[in-house]
Amino acid sequence: MTRTLIRPTGFVDSPFGHDGKVARLAGGLNWFGLVELLRIDGNRRTAGEIVPVAGIEDRFDAAMAADWARITGQRKALQMGERTIRLDQPQVMGIVNATPDSFSDGGAYADASGAADAGAVMAAAGAAIIDIGGESTRPGATTVWENDEIERVLPIVQRLAAGGHAVSIDTRKSGVMSAALGAGAKLVNDVSALTWDPQSAKVVAEAGAPVVLMHHQGDPTTMQDAPRYDDALVEVFLWLEERIAAAEETGIPRDRILVDPGIGFGKTVAHNLELMNGLALLHGLGCPIVLGASRKRMIGALANEAPADKRLPGSLALALKGVEQGAQILRVHDIPETVQALKVWRGLRDAALTPKSV
Repeated sequence: MTRTLIRPTGFVDSPFGHDGKVARLAGGLNWFGLVELLRIDGNRRTAGEIVPVAGIEDRFDAAMAADWARITGQRKALQMGERTIRLDQPQVMGIVNATPDSFSDGGAYADASGAADAGAVMAAAGAAIIDIGGESTRPGATTVWENDEIERVLPIVQRLAAGGHAVSIDTRKSGVMSAALGAGAKLVNDVSALTWDPQSAKVVAEAGAPVVLMHHQGDPTTMQDAPRYDDALVEVFLWLEERIAAAEETGIPRDRILVDPGIGFGKTVAHNLELMNGLALLHGLGCPIVLGASRKRMIGALANEAPADKRLPGSLALALKGVEQGAQILRVHDIPETVQALKVWRGLRDAALTPKSV
């Protein structure tokens, strides 16, 4: 099947003086004056054309018009208990892995009390959401028994939720989702995009919780053996589009769905770079974008094999690349540093978006 996808590009500092020539990206702080029209056949692009935003509607068919409405539409804020997480500006999600074998911080939080304290520190440093995980999904990781995972995460979720923090649960398992949501978690972050456990979509739908659907290719045990794509950017877009439709069919509305391109999950360095460069295409899905590139292997591959705990500069570079293309949530390990980078970025945006007197 042939169709045309729309990738926002040609970002500008300010919309002032450019009426009709620029568009606002996803109701956020980014404006763009050009789009790349990607003609695709099946799962790969066959042609690309850079065109101005001015008059672009004249070229739309019905499908393109729907994508354009999603690209330029406002993203609804996340309501996580008493906390409202606005998505008209980038937010930080802090990572707390209650695991012995995560690729970066495995074993860092030896007990529930220490993990909860670490999450509270992250929140104090500016993390809007604390993401709790009890199973490593790094390349080569093995599956954790559901009850073991629950025992790892539940006390942490309970402590942080009782402290008034916005908590998400990072899991593939419906039993863990149900237990964590019952303990006060308000968002599900599923690296399998609700494909691993056939009961997970039902649990999310009945709880009325927002959910992050992450792209992946293969299982964590084998996903990095030989990942292949005809066109990584297009395939990730189409796969997430299918998963959104599947989630909607189970009763999860689109305004409670977030998407994650799955950096490092069944992808080579080249695939990851392609996704980072083309990230704005995903706004055509009409869902907030979660970017989890913090300390990922691609940084080491590009920087003299820097170990995971030495990848902060690369993580910040990828974070800022993401927010420049409208990513709404950055899932990171290094909260104070990322928050500071975003404050400087926000200062630049605020200055650009302040009308100047003549």
